[in-house]
This record gives sequence, C-alpha cells and structure tokens, in this order.
Amino acid sequence: MPVEVTMPKFGLTMHEGTIQRYFKAVGESVNAGEPLYEVETEKVLYEVESPASGILALALFEEGATVECGVAVAVIAQAGDEMASIRSRYQVAAPASSNGEVKAMSEAATHLSQTKNSSGERRPVSPIARKLAAELGVNLDDVTGNGPGGRVTREDVERAAKAPKPAAPATTNGDRHVIPFRGMRKTIAERMHQSLRDSAQLTISTEADVSPATELRERIKREFDFTYTDMLIQAAARALAKHPRMNSRLDGTNLVSCENVNVGLAISLEDGLIVPVIHDAAHKSLRDIAVLTREMGVKARAGKLKLEDISGGTFTITNLGTYGIDVFTPILNPGETGILGVGRIVEKPAIYRGEITRRSMMTLSLTFDHRVIDGAPAAQFLQTVIELFNYGDR
Repeated sequence: MPVEVTMPKFGLTMHEGTIQRYFKAVGESVNAGEPLYEVETEKVLYEVESPASGILALALFEEGATVECGVAVAVIAQAGDEMASIRSRYQVAAPASSNGEVKAMSEAATHLSQTKNSSGERRPVSPIARKLAAELGVNLDDVTGNGPGGRVTREDVERAAKAPKPAAPATTNGDRHVIPFRGMRKTIAERMHQSLRDSAQLTISTEADVSPATELRERIKREFDFTYTDMLIQAAARALAKHPRMNSRLDGTNLVSCENVNVGLAISLEDGLIVPVIHDAAHKSLRDIAVLTREMGVKARAGKLKLEDISGGTFTITNLGTYGIDVFTPILNPGETGILGVGRIVEKPAIYRGEITRRSMMTLSLTFDHRVIDGAPAAQFLQTVIELFNYGDR
C-alpha cells in the first residue's frame, strides 16, 4: 500500500513549509528513516525522513513550493503497488511515451522548467533556481549550469549573485528602491502581528540596582567567559520555576503549565532576528548556559540552526542594552506568556543605605499576557528575576 509523506508541523505557530530540495528522484529506492526532502521554515532547514521503505513514486510539489502542514508532499510505493493506480489517485497524468514508466513519472512529477539563453538554446532550470534568480535580480542567461545535463541549480544562482557587478548608475531623487517583503522579514511581521492580535499584552518596567551582579561578574569572569545576558537567562529560568504561571501557555480554553523551563534568546541577524532556545535552563549552571548561548549565536549567524534549536521555547529574553537602549516594549513570541526586555547597565548616582553613591542601574521591561497572569504576580516574578540576577547561586 502506498505511503504518503506529508508536510510536518513543527510547533504551534508553523502553518506551512517550503520544499528546498528532494534527496531522491522519482523512481529511486528509499529506506525508512532516510532523508527524503528538505524543508525551510523561518530560516531553519529540516530534513524530513521517509516513513517507509520503497520507491519514490510521486513528488507532488516542485522544489521551491510552499506547502501547508499536513498536505501530502510525496508518495512512497511499496511492493505490489501499481503505478497507474497511484497516479490516478493523485490525478497525475500517465506517461506520454513508452520510454520507461519511471523516467516519465520523474519528468511529470518534478516539473523541471526550461529556459532559452540568448542564443536560443534551451537549458533546464530548477524551479527554486528560477525563483531565486527573480528575487535576486540574476539574469539566467549569465548563469552557468553545473547540475546534471547543464541544469541551473540554486547554488549556481547564488554563486552568480555573489559575483562582482559593475557599479550601478546614480539614481535621481525621484527614484524609489523597492525591497520584496518576503523571507524572514515577512515571517517576523506575520508572527508579531499575530501576537498582538491574539493576546492581551501589558508591559511593566522597573529600574533595578544591579551593582551586586556587576561585582559578581568581575569576581568570577576570570574562571570562564560569560555575559550579563547569560546571567539573566539563568536568573529568569530559576524565577520561572518559582512562578510557574509565567511558564504556562493558554491553549484554547485550557491553561497549560509547561513541564520544562526553556528560555529563548533573541539574536539579531542581518535580515531580522531568530530565537534559539536553551532547553531545561532552570537546571543548567551559568557555565553551561554561557557555552550554549555562544554556540547558538555562532550557528544563528552562520545560518546553521536546526529545527530543534528554535523549538519548544516557554519564555524569551531580548537584550537591546548593547545598542544603548534603556527601556522598550518587547512583543510576546506567539504562544508564550512572557518576554523580558533588557536595557543597558548605566552607572549613576543613587541613594544606597542612606547615602548618595555611584551604583550600576539597569531597566528591565516585562511584557506578559494579561489573560494568563495579572499585574501583581507578574511584578513579583520580575522582582524574583532581579534578586536571582544579583544574588543567585552560580
């Protein structure tokens, strides 16, 4: 019996994924657990494994297609399955010639497009290469195809896009520069709009004396490298364990308490931001957290984060203090109850133990979903974060 391979759903907020490439051609054998195709979602690539062994009978979408979660992407034929019956079920046209059923099915299912170059010669171009060329403004006539049979691939277009180009002529004041609203920027816009639409967000802020934390960091930073953000991740994670309502989520008419404390850290990228997750952060040492955040940062900026690296977050921290920001209003990640905005640490005069002295001050802004938690317990959580940041066991 043929087996469908569907577009998986990774997390509550995923509704669709983009097929980047197939690892198997139609007609090739595939083993259960072997990578079948690659999906891109929110700039993270994930390899979807075949659920069964057999022959890749149909690839129902071309590379570059965006498919809704749960929709069949491919069909695996097993022993005894008739190809004609499978084609009929999925309304795929029968082979037009008798040159071999597998070859014809491959040609029909992969929808390989072609293009003519300036000399009139027809060349095969993969759909994702054609789409990427249009997005990047690459002329396919100038691209050398290095795929099978001279096929122009995604890598060929990317290589051409990076090649040096002659300087563009100066534009007049009346010209406009139009940037397509797509990719990560579009995903962020949709998620933030969804967050504001689907939750009752309220932000509270407080200026905290964090002099003990700065003194603590000076004392122990010789032992290993870590940042204030690492300290805040640890403090927030342990505060979440003490205030489980902040570590819960509203699921329809049910309030679901998350078993683990998984803290996401917003990392800025050239075309947006991404939030890798420190899993089970409440039980990790400061040293462990520092190693993980450094690794996640390197992977994020290299575009090598995997799906598991950004999944399962229950709370988020975003730090704009390094950009000189004191206070701001962060927006919740969809599905989460809280997000902590971190401002810069500033030395300023303050009254300490009845005297005016120089202290290290920092503003923290907590946005929370008022449907899940009220202002008073949210404020108590924030005070716990500050206390653990200053005096927590490292």
